Amino acid sequence: MAQALVIGASRGLGLEFVRQYRAADLQVVATARSDAGLAAITALGASALKLDLLDTASASGLAWQIDGQQFDQIVIVAGVYGPHSAGLKTPSETDFDAVMHTNVLGPMRLLPQLVDALAPKARLGVLSSRMGSMALRTSTSGWLYRASKAALNSLLKDASLALSGKAICVSLHPGWVSTDMGGASADIDARTSVAGMRAVLAGLREADNGSFFNYDGQPLAW
Repeated sequence: MAQALVIGASRGLGLEFVRQYRAADLQVVATARSDAGLAAITALGASALKLDLLDTASASGLAWQIDGQQFDQIVIVAGVYGPHSAGLKTPSETDFDAVMHTNVLGPMRLLPQLVDALAPKARLGVLSSRMGSMALRTSTSGWLYRASKAALNSLLKDASLALSGKAICVSLHPGWVSTDMGGASADIDARTSVAGMRAVLAGLREADNGSFFNYDGQPLAW
């Protein structure tokens, strides 16, 4: 039976990935920081692991928690938006650390630990954002978040080179989704977004390694 690993699944898109993977009869391992998040994962029939990307010891302990397992699908969902600033407004050190540690340092801590847990021809996706694209950028809103997602795209590109032949690695833009982060006026719901991203991951070819895709499969410019 195919296996999936979802990093950051306490609610929203992460939990929806768990729900849809379980509905597709995959064995699922998923992580959360809170007891409530762990309970939500378990309620869907998945194995729940406690993981806090902001805690060095917790983040570095993922490898032993998944030791011996082989995942066909890995999705790193965990992320935060930070301040809703517009223009060139300097973020506080507290905001900078929270956003960059979660969105950038977190994946840098996790990606090396996933190498031995990749099944043959595994698919690995990170939830980025078109807000991190240089070519598509037309606004300065949330510039700290934009900087973090641009950095995440860089990490993904490096991972695609390091893992070439072992996994197909892509960045994914989930769309503007009605979640705690996206708000109630967003374009699509979590079910639509995740169904689209799952289809993208399932249809990946070797030539797609290191690419950036919209949730509906449209290629995006870096």
